[in-house]
Amino acid sequence: MNSNHHLLFLLILSTTAYGGESCNLIHQSVETFGEGGRIIDITHRITPNMPDFIRMPDSLGQFIWFVKTMRNGSIANFSKMKFHTHTGTHVDAPSHFFDHYLEAGFNVDTLDLDVLNGPALLVDVPRDSNITADVMKSLHIPKGVRRVLFRTLNTDRGLMFNKEFDTSYVGFMNDGAKWLVDNTDIKLVVYLYHINVVGVDYLSAAAYDHLASSHLVFLASREIILVEALKLDGVPAGTYNVHCLPLRMLGAEGSPIRCILIK
Repeated sequence: MNSNHHLLFLLILSTTAYGGESCNLIHQSVETFGEGGRIIDITHRITPNMPDFIRMPDSLGQFIWFVKTMRNGSIANFSKMKFHTHTGTHVDAPSHFFDHYLEAGFNVDTLDLDVLNGPALLVDVPRDSNITADVMKSLHIPKGVRRVLFRTLNTDRGLMFNKEFDTSYVGFMNDGAKWLVDNTDIKLVVYLYHINVVGVDYLSAAAYDHLASSHLVFLASREIILVEALKLDGVPAGTYNVHCLPLRMLGAEGSPIRCILIK
């Protein structure tokens, strides 16, 4: 191929790739599990149709606006976003329910990343009740476990895929939260206790009727971090390394996060 033919070939290729009639640039959105299935994304995609605690019963609605576009002559596309800090998969800082912690600066920008990243246990909660002290006892979470992710009936019902916020979701009752704080080493609650991290599968770790009281139990000591609205569909129960990174926003009491499991 001579230089003229080579140039023509590149021109045809670039036209096809960037707007030619034979090019299909419609992105088909798919869920991926990373190379070899080792990385599992447990973050819900933020969409206009996801449930929203602040706007309930309405869904989140529009959250992205383009302020400059190439179609209108800008050199690039620029958008802005607007949603509250507890949208989708997110983390709660101690200042979420304690005003003196807000004033003292115990916000998302001060959360300990060593707590939000490390070995974690994913457990299945009995599907017939909220998370009570009896349920916590039945899970037999070993001493020394600091991060627990709780999969509940919320996942089975697909509540995070509904438009409306559902107040019948499963969450921690007061006695369940207190039992976790008093009897475990959990510090991350993705539905967990004296564990450092507690992770859960809906927008609140606390049952709706115990919304404030259970949060107060979890967050009072500043030792537990709540991670809420995890996407746990199809993930086998067991041990993983969890990695959750909040945005580093000064003064915010909560933050959307990207959360993954590595097996």
